Order: sequence, then C-alpha cells, then structure tokens
Amino acid sequence: MKLIVTVLGLACFALAIMYFTMPANQLPAFIPGYQPGLTRIHTTHAGVAAAAGIVLLAMGWLMGRRAAA
Repeated sequence: MKLIVTVLGLACFALAIMYFTMPANQLPAFIPGYQPGLTRIHTTHAGVAAAAGIVLLAMGWLMGRRAAA
C-alpha cells in the first residue's frame, strides 16, 4: 500500500509540472484541462495536483513509519 501511495504522489507531482509548464492546448488529450486553441496555463490545476502529491507522499511516509514501529 505504501508503494502505491508513493507512486501516486510522484505521478501527481509530474502532472503538476506538466500543468505549470504547458499551455492547455499542448497538454495530452487524456489529461483534464486540455482545450484546443487555449494558450493559458492551468495554475489552479497545477496547485491542486501539487497539493495532492504532498498529501500522498506524506501518507506514504507515515505508513512507512507506522510499519517499522
């Protein structure tokens, strides 16, 4: 379970980086926020993805500490 949560946290960080660096029309079509012709960056999506990444990585870290104790 710890591995799954950690991988999901890292995936959220990767998604946040994509949202911060790519305009909406350059995002892959399967990612929420893709809009053809729209050249603005989705900063709200990026912030939420980064926050989710932090929460998931913290959960993974806490799971690891509990199992070792």
